[in-house]
Amino acid sequence: MQEGKVIAYASRQLCKYERCGIYTDHKSLKYIFTQNVLNMRQPRWLELIKDYDMKIHYHPGKANVVADALSRKSYANMALGFQMPHELCEEFERLSLGFLHHTTAAAFEAEPTLEQEIREHQKDDEKLQKIRELLKIGKAPHFREDEHETLWYKNRICVPNVDSIWKLILSEAHDTAYSIQPDSTKMYYDLKERFLWYGMKRAVAEYVAICDTCQRVKAEHQRPAGLLQSLKVPEWKWEEITMDFIVGLPRTQKGYNSIWVVIDRLIKVAHFIPVNTTYSGAKLAELYISRIVCLHGVPKRIISDRGSQFTSRFWKQLHDSLDTKLRFSTAYHSQTDGQIERTNQILEDILRACAIQYGTSWDKCLPYAEFYHNNTYQVSLKKSPFEALYGKRCRTSLFWNQIGEKQVFGPDIIQDAEQQLQIVQENLRVAQSRQRSYADVRRRDLSYKVDDHVYLKV
Repeated sequence: MQEGKVIAYASRQLCKYERCGIYTDHKSLKYIFTQNVLNMRQPRWLELIKDYDMKIHYHPGKANVVADALSRKSYANMALGFQMPHELCEEFERLSLGFLHHTTAAAFEAEPTLEQEIREHQKDDEKLQKIRELLKIGKAPHFREDEHETLWYKNRICVPNVDSIWKLILSEAHDTAYSIQPDSTKMYYDLKERFLWYGMKRAVAEYVAICDTCQRVKAEHQRPAGLLQSLKVPEWKWEEITMDFIVGLPRTQKGYNSIWVVIDRLIKVAHFIPVNTTYSGAKLAELYISRIVCLHGVPKRIISDRGSQFTSRFWKQLHDSLDTKLRFSTAYHSQTDGQIERTNQILEDILRACAIQYGTSWDKCLPYAEFYHNNTYQVSLKKSPFEALYGKRCRTSLFWNQIGEKQVFGPDIIQDAEQQLQIVQENLRVAQSRQRSYADVRRRDLSYKVDDHVYLKV
């Protein structure tokens, strides 16, 4: 430049060796740079090749002789270099490619076929020998012998009673790549066209039933195993409680995003405590003391799932000091504590209704939801939880004039409380019996023996 002006331009055209051209027989790659809709993998490849100055050309596979020779022809054919085209030999010589001659040594051992094994063992099977004798006198219809003296029933070969042959046939029909784990019905009808032995259907069913792969991957289409086993009815109020967390709720202004649900197993009184999932074990213990123990005393047993909050060392040490036994439900089996799971559903429905009707935050509706649950009639108790706890229902704005006072004095108070408790326990037993009668219709009884192997979902 001179005085800020350009006096000459120095530029040149790139030669063909400085450009990158890719020839492929994959025609769709030609349009990868102009394609509008991409799948999940294509953007990653575009990020890789966008820094290179290249152009993709489509070259039909039939015309791409050199690439086919390099990628598809074996070394055995390359060794026959004299039979290859002269142009290809010159190309290999320019690339300094040589020929490698392989010498392969192999030993072959002839093994008897399945039909030969069946033929040999037919001679030792007593039942099949009796059929041969009947066949000679014409009293074995549909049976025949071929030119190799193999016994057949119509078009089905007769398999002798030899476990090794049975296992070989069943394995070939069930475990190979040509028959990928069929069920017992399909497997039986496939084998039925070719083979015949006594008890074949039962053998097929037993083989499929103990197949490890089938037990792991196949969906269960039978009725659930095991009859309903209800938990024992507690003897007194707040001796046994259940607890669980409802998580995934919208974060409120006070920082709550979950609910800690605690329920008494006998009288169904529940407490709904708003918490945050980040609360430590010490914080949860503080809430437990202030909201549960201060009102109802220390329970004897706590039933919960295997959440990290309930399996922590701090939580265990706390209840060891309080002499409370922790009972954890089976993993992936929420039916163990169906009471609290059902309560969670009801509580979520109540909070949704409050949010729609009143348009307020769910934590502000929680006290009303707790009062509604505890003061509402329960079918299993045949009364409300508050009535089972205090002896009468709590007053509300609607029924304030219907709640009277009982004139009970001295020992009559204790006797009346015990009678009410016995009524509650009997009502719960009746409810459990009714639940079993409905649940067991859809279940099947299953018993285990010592040393039986079972599958666990963990």
